[in-house]
Amino acid sequence: MQKILKQLHILKSNQGTSTGSKWFDSKSEVLQSYSPVDGSLIATVRSTSANDYEKVVAQAQKAFMEWRQVPAPRRGEIVRQIGDELRKNKEALGQLVSYEMGKSLQEGLGEVQEMIDICDFAVGLSRQLYGLTMHSERPGHRMYEQYHPLGIVGIISAFNFPVAVWSWNTALAWVCGDVCIWKPSEKTPLCSIACQHIIAGVFKKNNVPEGVSCVINGGRAVGEWLTKDNRVPLISATGSTRMGKAVGAVVGERLGRSVLELGGNNAIIITEHADLDMSLIGAVFGAVGTAGQRCTSTRRLIIHEKVYKKFTDKLVNAYLQIKIGDPLNPKNHVGPLIDKAAVEMYKNAIEAAKEAGARILVEGGVLKGKKYESGCYVKPCVIEASNEMQIVQHETFAPILYLMKYKTIDQAIAMQNDVPQGLSSAIMTVNMREAEQFLSHAGSDCGIANVNIGTSGAEIGGAFGGEKETGGGRESGSDAWKVYMRRQTNTINYTNKLPLAQGIKFDL
Repeated sequence: MQKILKQLHILKSNQGTSTGSKWFDSKSEVLQSYSPVDGSLIATVRSTSANDYEKVVAQAQKAFMEWRQVPAPRRGEIVRQIGDELRKNKEALGQLVSYEMGKSLQEGLGEVQEMIDICDFAVGLSRQLYGLTMHSERPGHRMYEQYHPLGIVGIISAFNFPVAVWSWNTALAWVCGDVCIWKPSEKTPLCSIACQHIIAGVFKKNNVPEGVSCVINGGRAVGEWLTKDNRVPLISATGSTRMGKAVGAVVGERLGRSVLELGGNNAIIITEHADLDMSLIGAVFGAVGTAGQRCTSTRRLIIHEKVYKKFTDKLVNAYLQIKIGDPLNPKNHVGPLIDKAAVEMYKNAIEAAKEAGARILVEGGVLKGKKYESGCYVKPCVIEASNEMQIVQHETFAPILYLMKYKTIDQAIAMQNDVPQGLSSAIMTVNMREAEQFLSHAGSDCGIANVNIGTSGAEIGGAFGGEKETGGGRESGSDAWKVYMRRQTNTINYTNKLPLAQGIKFDL
């Protein structure tokens, strides 16, 4: 791991504030990054001071004036080079993600691959920032719309995807002509430092102005500076619903824009017409992947009563085969939770389910022993519960899976939708009518609805996000780029007269 840290420019003590190649020598509060894998202190990071924050924003404003003038295809070419650098550093950055956050190495590498993929997507997008042309009702007039860069984009990311979600925002924002200020999770600050070093070399080679890519590290106060700042027209925030409501209120009060990617309480409906073996793979990975710490993790299984017993037996047997341990060992399926506070939330959720009358099918618990000395390793738990239970309605960021029965497809869809969150959903069926109903206006109310794949994971080609308490934001693919730009409608009169719209007469 020391070789990896050295390759990514991670030292024992790191400055946490940067405008690109420049790092601020702050004497402010120290953040300590402990690995949940073995409990070791990886390194320390200096938080951003209020004075340094002002310098960062001023530099970002200055950089925007220059960066927005660079032709979009040229900006795309620079993002293409960033994708190439990520390819060169994929192994090292993937290992850092795994070690600092605790997800499996395969998932850490997959997260870096998402960064590469969004860079590729953004390169093509840089030549497709299209507006529309419209016919004017006035003779001798032409109308069209165009998109202009917005300005500074503030990005607040969560610990569970310490690099990918940031890249979803930056790759698109940069080709759109925006500059970015990134406030990463204080639980995974080293990943932000590694990414900034990777990007700095590309920017320097291409004479990109200092301030196009900025990093500010720290706790809640640093995030509040960003969300309250009128100089930052867009805030993209990923995290809990509680955090998102606070961010949305502050940004909304100043009439700024926000992209909110918040909690999920995702369900898979397993119908009587499902391929049960395929359903098992989707359910188990969705529930235990990243130790249940994805916003798209599967929290609920809604199973038809005719196949409930058969599928439950398969599920319990599969859970008994799950290997828990060091996520850098590819033989293990599940790594640790992010910290001991997360472990406490996990334990409290299981107790709440028991008190509500739920039945434990696969017992949970905290693992002990030398292999689990960080104290953050827990056993994935399966609980037979009711959808109406308060704890089931709540998102617990841990590998806890709730099972429930249904009789009709209408009942199953109603149960799927009957939670405050609306991120990801799935149905397992080979029945076309069931699948189409699930995807119809009367079907899933989530931002993501899948057929015969699980809830967890998404391709960058589609817009990612959800409804209700998930926040309504969209990132990554499709036309999500439009949120990073301001739309302008233009009318050109090429005659020697000035007719008014709607035939209004105004004679002088």
